[in-house]
Amino acid sequence: MEFGTTLLKTILVPVDGSHASMDALALACLLAKRNKGKVYAVYVIEVARTLPLDAGLNPEAQEGEKILARADEVADSLDYAVTGELLQARDAGHAIVDEAIERDVDAIVVGIEYRRPLGELQMGLTAQYMLRNVPCQVIICRSAAGGGGA
Repeated sequence: MEFGTTLLKTILVPVDGSHASMDALALACLLAKRNKGKVYAVYVIEVARTLPLDAGLNPEAQEGEKILARADEVADSLDYAVTGELLQARDAGHAIVDEAIERDVDAIVVGIEYRRPLGELQMGLTAQYMLRNVPCQVIICRSAAGGGGA
């Protein structure tokens, strides 16, 4: 039996600075490294509809750059290199799906934070949108209880 992860060459990882997103990035690096593949880390700045899509959002861009630098550190610790990109969009889910299609990735690895209420898996709207709309494999990397991680 061969697992689908053995065929993953290009992987997209949305990063937001959370432990879960950095854990997802580490997992993607390990999977891609095994297959001599490529990992794209994307940070999405959601632009309010009252602003032009290309509005200069310096504080948000600076935060995104810090998070992408942290993603580089995570990848470096695994002796791997990632390609990071800042995206500005109206909706993060749409931007991630569009980026996955444009780059023709084999998978998206998405990190989801551990939440305890009701014992159910709770996903944000962005993750739900990706699961419904992306044409590639989606791997969910849920953080451990306690929030430890990369």
